Amino acid sequence: MVGPSNELAFGAARGICRHQLVTEQFYLCSAPGLGKTHLLQAMGRELSSNSNGGARIAYLSAEEFACRMVMALKRREMETFKAGFRDGVDVLLLEDVHFLQGKEKTQEELLATVKALRSAGKKVVFTSSFLPKELPKLDCQLASQFCNGFMAVIDKPDFETRMRILEAKAKVYQVQISQDVIELFANSIQNDVRLLESCLHNLVLKARLLNKNISHGLALEILQNYAPSQEKPDLEKITRFICQSFNLSNEKLRTKSRKKENVMARNAIFYLARKHTDLSLKRIGEAFNRRHSTVLKGITQVEQEMARQSPAGRQLDRLVQTLEA
Repeated sequence: MVGPSNELAFGAARGICRHQLVTEQFYLCSAPGLGKTHLLQAMGRELSSNSNGGARIAYLSAEEFACRMVMALKRREMETFKAGFRDGVDVLLLEDVHFLQGKEKTQEELLATVKALRSAGKKVVFTSSFLPKELPKLDCQLASQFCNGFMAVIDKPDFETRMRILEAKAKVYQVQISQDVIELFANSIQNDVRLLESCLHNLVLKARLLNKNISHGLALEILQNYAPSQEKPDLEKITRFICQSFNLSNEKLRTKSRKKENVMARNAIFYLARKHTDLSLKRIGEAFNRRHSTVLKGITQVEQEMARQSPAGRQLDRLVQTLEA
């Protein structure tokens, strides 16, 4: 669903798929839940369908790329690994490249791979929650390579785009939803498309399970349990909520303690502050006597745990949903 927040990213993605841009490289950046994975997967499908099955597409996360490389090193199969990506791929779609921060060997290998692909006229697309300039532990040559193509940022969708997303999803679910309910959801959930869609899905499921019509009252019940409040949480509110959830004091989070619980709590604050406030990484770090790079690492760790759905990831996911509700 294209709107002012993502029209540049959409146009670039379509241009690369249709060979209408002078570059074959694309770097896509957005906060969580705004559609970068959705757009990347759409590019994969488009490129696959346009090539009559001839294009060899590799779609994976940067973490998976790093894990495959480690396994290849252990098995002494690096030449096979290199050939698989450099010669065996026409399109590389790589998610969450900020994960590679501090991983020097993996960064070197990715840089060589990207150069090989680009020199052969092949396509490379990256996604990240951060711009290259926000990644201090990224090799300068790789950071330069990330910038050596087209770069676009997906912003938070405006009200009209949120309305159109909900209307389109209602058609997918084959339900009739009144305009006032759609406006209620579009006004209540502004910063996360994934949360917006999930909230609508829950409304439809609840109506079907209870054999009820979808009404304004039923929508309000869902919003009470699921949607964020109208008031945007600030850093103070986020910190207070996490301290209560982990039974920790504010002072403990500002010490140099590396206890697992303290680190997880701090990282949760970093992630939520990045998502719900306009504070810079530097400003968030200063509030806890931490560097910009530490904040970035903490956010990345939270994203990884939530993506894996590990026990810690599920706990963090519940905390995020509870705060937003």
